[in-house]
Amino acid sequence: MRVLGIETSCDETGIAIYDTEKGLLSHALYSQVKLHADYGGVVPELASRDHVRKTLPLIRKALVDANLTAKDIDGVAYTSGPGLIGALLVGATIGRSLAFGWNVPAVGVHHMEGHLLAPMLEDNKPEFPFVALLVSGGHTQLVQVDGIGEYTLLGESVDDAAGEAFDKTAKLLGLDYPGGPRLAALADSGVAGRFVFPRPMTDKPGLNFSFSGLKTAAAQAIAKNGKDKQTQADIARAFQDAVVDTLIIKCQRALEQTGFTRLVVAGGVSANVRLRSMLEETMRKRGGEVFYPRSEFCTDNGAMIAVAGAQRLAAKQTADLSVKVRPRWPLTDLAPL
Repeated sequence: MRVLGIETSCDETGIAIYDTEKGLLSHALYSQVKLHADYGGVVPELASRDHVRKTLPLIRKALVDANLTAKDIDGVAYTSGPGLIGALLVGATIGRSLAFGWNVPAVGVHHMEGHLLAPMLEDNKPEFPFVALLVSGGHTQLVQVDGIGEYTLLGESVDDAAGEAFDKTAKLLGLDYPGGPRLAALADSGVAGRFVFPRPMTDKPGLNFSFSGLKTAAAQAIAKNGKDKQTQADIARAFQDAVVDTLIIKCQRALEQTGFTRLVVAGGVSANVRLRSMLEETMRKRGGEVFYPRSEFCTDNGAMIAVAGAQRLAAKQTADLSVKVRPRWPLTDLAPL
């Protein structure tokens, strides 16, 4: 089965074609970073308009790159939530319309299930069951995964997501949008230990997260110590270390609670080099294994939607002719395969 995947949940237009026998055939991505940079964050209306302009040309490109035509597509998968409602409607409307015109089934995909299944694009695929850390600009969640659609929420952020806290702290440091990757790069030249920030909620039982207080601690350090280059780098290092340590502590608790030995880490923040190296060391010591998608599939992309959609379509789960999106959509609402 060849599935066209369409991702338009926020500020990146992602298109891919996935073959259930041959794997990923093509993928194309357009980032709106330059469009939103002047505003310091995503402007929903501008994002929606840009998806309108970019989605169809990228679909044509993906077909050409895969040496396919519309007649070769067996199904269409599109992100139907969670995300920005206008952006979601663009991808859902185009995806459902193409499926109708091509006379193939369509399915709306949960954005976070796409991230969760993104490691399935790699040669070294995780086997079920595993614990998943979904960590991005909008979500920080620990999920027990017993199979596709068999999800138990173990913990989540009660305020800012980790990626959101990265972006907000980067803005306080005067870094350009998108701030998260820029803060991580700045942290590389920071001196460890000059600043020490709290590891929030690690002194309490449970698997929930909170990053707003950590952001406040960083803001106070910036206000008190100025913004010379080295101080910025040292604060960035302290902030990143606090986030990484917090995530690792919670992951270990989740593994102990479930008894699982496999950990999947996905979402935009999973591309963070410091987080990856520390988690790999942690899992090695535990005798377990950690799985990631490659860096280009950590952020929003069409390949993860095509993979997740292919699983749903193979199980005969399809969308009707109406266009439905869910800006808020709990992962645990999904039906098991």
